[in-house]
Amino acid sequence: MDDALIRPYFGDALAVVLVYLGARWLLPLRPVTAAAGALALAVAIELAQYFHMLAVLGLEHNRLARTILGGVFDPVDLVAYASGAAAALIVERVRGERL
Repeated sequence: MDDALIRPYFGDALAVVLVYLGARWLLPLRPVTAAAGALALAVAIELAQYFHMLAVLGLEHNRLARTILGGVFDPVDLVAYASGAAAALIVERVRGERL
């Protein structure tokens, strides 16, 4: 089965949520600050893909680097990342957290 929706886009959104949760657990950040930081990290990684940073750094054949940074720029990923950050903030708001 070729998964063209769940793993690539839901997975990207979930990755931002997980970074958000890690930031909130480790640091005394307000939800909006943690969400912005998680989103900024995801966007930075996507921009690194756009500029082929793995090749620039000579890491294009390094399995760990490719797993962490990915290899192919996809502008739709940016929407998935923003969705993940928004979902984290919506859940916090529903929980009664001050954003």
